[in-house]
Amino acid sequence: MSSSTPATAPDATPAASAPQPSSKGNPMVLTLSCQNGRGIVHAVSGALLSVQGDITESKQFDSPDTGTFFMRVEFSTPESLDTVEAALAPVKEEFSMDLGLWEATRKTRTLVMCSKDGRTLNDLLFQQRAGTLAVEIPVIVSNHLELQPMAFFYGIPFVHIPVARGADSESSKAQAEARLLDLVKEYGIELVVLARYMQILSDDLCRRLEGRAINIHHSFLPSFKGAKPYHQAHERGVKLIGATAHYVTADLDEGPIIEQSVQRVTHAQTAREFVVRGREVEGSTLSRAVKWHAEHRVLLDGKRTVVFD
Repeated sequence: MSSSTPATAPDATPAASAPQPSSKGNPMVLTLSCQNGRGIVHAVSGALLSVQGDITESKQFDSPDTGTFFMRVEFSTPESLDTVEAALAPVKEEFSMDLGLWEATRKTRTLVMCSKDGRTLNDLLFQQRAGTLAVEIPVIVSNHLELQPMAFFYGIPFVHIPVARGADSESSKAQAEARLLDLVKEYGIELVVLARYMQILSDDLCRRLEGRAINIHHSFLPSFKGAKPYHQAHERGVKLIGATAHYVTADLDEGPIIEQSVQRVTHAQTAREFVVRGREVEGSTLSRAVKWHAEHRVLLDGKRTVVFD
């Protein structure tokens, strides 16, 4: 199997600049989950107060199914990230928290994978350039060459990693996934987005990317899986079609769902019109899921997600 070197456009247009720290200090985002109990919010608020934290948004959720408490806080502080982490360390230990802390102005480094359908890819690239997605896309990976011109247009390196068919498909796929992991390491990738990438990832790769790979599925899961879902929907006379953005897991199309959207259709529309409307829904659904993940608004609750949108 071979792969091309990253290709970039000669006159690349830079993406929108990251937001700057406010006059109140460094904007940060804190997320946490732990077994629910008394005093959690009080302890977190006290720790943030000790570093002169000015809370601008706070959301909580107590899962009745798992007994897990979830919290997301936006705040500003004149202190550094390390200082805030040190202040939160005793709280994290006391409540055995799964805790994350990020600078809000820092964008999530995102690798996008695609095949031949460029609509969802274009939605992501346009929103990145417009500054409406808190992501930085340093590289695009594809098993085909059709979307290389789009990468050139946006000034982003494009890496072609073909996957052979037939007798050599398994070894070719293994080499392709090894090359992908090399790129993840090389570019410091934090999130992988499958924007209509028409290859099934191996169980091993799914485990390696668990919680940091998002896929868009061309149906309102769990209905109409497999080939030509819009044609299946058309044959069944459905009145709503949709799309599902979810985290990638080894169980095909069974990962925790982040976002779903629907589009109303009628008996008068053709299967092709279903496809066109479905593609529109896919793009917006995937963009929202990526946006929420990049803003640290999605927390895992077993096989489900908690989304503080």
